[in-house]
Amino acid sequence: MKRSKSDYVIQTVTNALRLLEEFQRDSELGVTELSKRLALHKNNVFRLLATLEQRGYVEQCRGSERYRLGARCAEVAQAFSRNTSLVRYARGELEELARSTRESAHLGILDRFQVVHLDGEQGDQLLGTLLRVGQRLDAHSTALGKAILGCGDAALREDYDREWIRGGELTGHTAATITDRDKFFEHLRMVASQGYALDVGECAEGLSCASAPIYGRGGAVVGALSISGPGSRLDTEVLRDSAVPQVLAAAERLSRHLGWAGSTG
Repeated sequence: MKRSKSDYVIQTVTNALRLLEEFQRDSELGVTELSKRLALHKNNVFRLLATLEQRGYVEQCRGSERYRLGARCAEVAQAFSRNTSLVRYARGELEELARSTRESAHLGILDRFQVVHLDGEQGDQLLGTLLRVGQRLDAHSTALGKAILGCGDAALREDYDREWIRGGELTGHTAATITDRDKFFEHLRMVASQGYALDVGECAEGLSCASAPIYGRGGAVVGALSISGPGSRLDTEVLRDSAVPQVLAAAERLSRHLGWAGSTG
């Protein structure tokens, strides 16, 4: 019988990666705080940090005993961007979206049922949204996540329901977040029908976003593009009349670069 890959997992490596992932939430962390978060003894955390520091993945802040990510992390991230066709091809579309809309544009994928922002381009408005490159957000409260879930295949939604929702409610980030499981899946059916998703204050109050899915060579959804900005400037009408056509066109161009032949429906 073939052994599961989980049988080969090295716990020390897993703990080192868990430690690095904690820096997604905070730019600087100390040994004591990491020990609590990871449920590891301080000595183990210190040894992990010492190893990662020696390899350049973390560095100790001057004047304190806290740590932050090192330059080696940036080098690996840049290598990922260079070697990933999705990120490479998306760069031009992100730049054009930000230029034409003057709003922030993002590229996102779904990882462990959360949206990961792989790349982004800042708009030139004086009042705009900050880039979220590297950040994770709950898929159900973001236009990126809803575009991927709604326009992806049924198996993805079934896995999301079984492994993420698990018979409960979704986390409410604002009063506008859809938390009811049935209402959320009804909303995803609408997303699938129209081919795009909106977020009007669902992820963060005062933030609006429009997103469209990106398709790969075989027709599977591989990610999504989005435009986001203040709700005072991007209300629902502006999103649908202006942002949606532009993000749909950009996502289609990117999909064709990735080998998508277009809808057969």
